[in-house]
Amino acid sequence: MPAHENNLPGIRLAPGIWTDRSELRFAFCRSSGPGGQNVNKVNTKTELRVNARAIHGLSETALRRLAKLAGRRLTANGDILLISERQRTQEANRTACLDRLRGLVLSAQVEPLQRRNTRPTRGSQHRRLESKKMHSRIKRIRSAQW
Repeated sequence: MPAHENNLPGIRLAPGIWTDRSELRFAFCRSSGPGGQNVNKVNTKTELRVNARAIHGLSETALRRLAKLAGRRLTANGDILLISERQRTQEANRTACLDRLRGLVLSAQVEPLQRRNTRPTRGSQHRRLESKKMHSRIKRIRSAQW
């Protein structure tokens, strides 16, 4: 890791990509589902909101890929909303949300390979036509008996 990345302000999401701590907005509420009194008393469910434009170090194309990867988690005003309620503590759920955000950012950085058009080989074309002829013969034989 380069030395200048240690000096990044805020939270490091990926190599060379970071966001200010003030841009991460956490909210806590009670989790749903089974769990007894712990679920009924403790606000452990964590919601993380961060504006996609507040993530520094991503190119424009990577930002578009991030928005596409976020899908329904992207709100109308451009916030990415991540929710975690699987853990029993706020801190663990907060860490899970940050890990999800890091995963999204890493996925958005990967540029998809362009598909190169290829032509079928002469042999594959020949095999395809032969199998079609064989299938046609079989159907013709079946219908001739009736």
